[in-house]
Amino acid sequence: MDTQRILIVDDEPRIRMTVRDHLEADGFEVLEAGDGPSGLAAAVREQPDLVVLDVMLPGLDGFEVLRRIRAISRTPVILLTARTEELDRVIGFTAGSDDYVTKPFSPRELALRARAVLRRTHSPEAEEDRVLRFEGLAIDPDARTVTRDDDRSVELSALDFDLLMALARAPGRVFTRRGLIESVWGRDFFGDERVVDVHIRTLRRALGDDANAPQFVGTVRAIGYRFLARPLS
Repeated sequence: MDTQRILIVDDEPRIRMTVRDHLEADGFEVLEAGDGPSGLAAAVREQPDLVVLDVMLPGLDGFEVLRRIRAISRTPVILLTARTEELDRVIGFTAGSDDYVTKPFSPRELALRARAVLRRTHSPEAEEDRVLRFEGLAIDPDARTVTRDDDRSVELSALDFDLLMALARAPGRVFTRRGLIESVWGRDFFGDERVVDVHIRTLRRALGDDANAPQFVGTVRAIGYRFLARPLS
């Protein structure tokens, strides 16, 4: 199996060195960039398997770099930032990030999250799935595409796609937040379970789903979520 490559984009050399050492110890090949423009150029040129992207960057901030990456690629991205407000997490997930790690952080935790993201987005199991068709929606696990019944393509981050798949594979089943985290983020996830709520909001927004009268993703009060759409035979 080829060594997976991770691009670290951070303007602090000490952080890049620390993260690089832990990722290389985990068997990854590591690339580095110290500002937004060079990070974007490296992401396009090198086509890494994963990008670890700081938000506060000179030249272009991480949110803008992420948006430009998402315009041309589905490469998974972990945002790395000192910001902790929920609004910043929402902005990052809306722009297409796959995970969000706040500073200060454990380099070991970041390495575990990187492996979990890569496991989700490079899983060969998806290739065995057929297209899932529901009233108003079609999901192709092989191509990782989602289409509304008006043939409108739905743009999702890799993580939001995996969240949708976890729900859609068992329509009607009630998933707890912890259950969704274990299915989508993995058992080695570190962080607040409310991250599920943030991703549900971005998923609903992308699907055009009304939280007050949902067609696709319903809320089960005090428990979690379930997929509502009826499968088509």
